[in-house]
Amino acid sequence: MFSSNPPICVFSPARRVRDNNTKHTYENLLEVPECVINIVNYAMVQQTSLASTEYPKGVNEFVKAGFTELRSILVKPPRVAESPAQLECIVNQIIPLGTKGGAGNLVIAEIKLIHINDDLFSQTGEIKQDKVDLVARLGGDWYCRVTKENLFRIVKPLTNMGIGIDALPERVRNSFVLSGNDLGQLANVVSLPTDEEAEEIMYDPDIKEILDSTIGDETTRTIALQTKARELLATGDVSAAWKVLLI
Repeated sequence: MFSSNPPICVFSPARRVRDNNTKHTYENLLEVPECVINIVNYAMVQQTSLASTEYPKGVNEFVKAGFTELRSILVKPPRVAESPAQLECIVNQIIPLGTKGGAGNLVIAEIKLIHINDDLFSQTGEIKQDKVDLVARLGGDWYCRVTKENLFRIVKPLTNMGIGIDALPERVRNSFVLSGNDLGQLANVVSLPTDEEAEEIMYDPDIKEILDSTIGDETTRTIALQTKARELLATGDVSAAWKVLLI
């Protein structure tokens, strides 16, 4: 996905390294500048890999891979019925990136119609990311499965301007307990808690225990408080983490 208005996808059928020949995908696009981009989930990844076999031109890879052809609405190429989402596209441009083996051919394709399985939508009309079971192609024989367990969210600083890591107190910014990710979360707030707000957390039993057990030992206290703050950040409670760090 490369653009939303207009909706654009890009992909690149590269020239083969071993003999510098072009792939059928590229040749087909030159003949008919239309395509369907079929999103791959885990249930179809082995068949998808099979479809990448270099069968002779003219061999129906739907048949070879055991996929079901669906007639497209706006473009000539058919869709893969097993795919959870299919994007009917018109090819706007193909840009050769070189002439030697391994050179890509950048295809700029504009989406004209999207088909998405109904069960992937939430009640509010959003895609349920944990239900798609997407697969990502990595290098060589390697793939990655996007499961519920490895999905996570990061609040985007789009409407509010985070204070930035340079605005963090020096003892926080230079901490050897807090990681770069921790600092990124802390720096994404609009403002720091007030002294009064920070004092409230001193009555928390866990914090009180840290303070009582480290009287006269500032180094141990700092490490313990920053460790507690990191635990809170791991749960997404940035506000409480800040209060702990400002004690």
